[in-house]
Amino acid sequence: MSIKQNLQDIKSKIPEQVTLVAVSKTKPNSDILEAYHAGQRVFGENKIQEMAEKHEALPKDISWHMIGHVQRNKVKYMASFVSLIHGVDSFKLLKEINKQAKKESRVIDCLLQIKIAKEDSKFGMTKADAINLLESEAFKELQNVCITGVMGMATFTDDENQVSAEFNKLKTIFDDLKPLNHNLKIISMGMSGDYELAINNGSNMIRVGSSIFGERNY
Repeated sequence: MSIKQNLQDIKSKIPEQVTLVAVSKTKPNSDILEAYHAGQRVFGENKIQEMAEKHEALPKDISWHMIGHVQRNKVKYMASFVSLIHGVDSFKLLKEINKQAKKESRVIDCLLQIKIAKEDSKFGMTKADAINLLESEAFKELQNVCITGVMGMATFTDDENQVSAEFNKLKTIFDDLKPLNHNLKIISMGMSGDYELAINNGSNMIRVGSSIFGERNY
């Protein structure tokens, strides 16, 4: 199937209120343009420099999402254009994003990455970390970032019950954080293998790569 057919297939399966982030990391600009001409406007990258190069070369109405782990020293390369940063896992990182956004006279939307997986390799905050951050005076002073939701990654396993429980945990944490911050509206969870499960558990933003573009080229 073509990229266009893959996109149509996924969009026919997901509710209207769910945002599809096409994960275009390692993919050539020609693939992204094919998806773009099929109507896709939101793309996710996991390396800031690669995303910046693509932003330069591709249509300017693309909404770029940074979905990978963010290194603080690289924030400046995306501050002028990034639409949403999914992986904010510390106050230090948020502070750097705020600093670079201020230089660009922008407010950058961010998601707090919550650790829901059993695996140690996944980054993220605990629920307590997130509450402490949202309630802190230091956070309230940051004028150039807006926390618009949460993001999480489930354990890489075939056990659907475990994955479902982890997604459910993120939805519950989102519900608990919402009274602390009225800007919270996004629950980013679910990828190619598990997005339908994620949507059933409350996700309204999914990150799909291989189901659109085929297997990754490394």
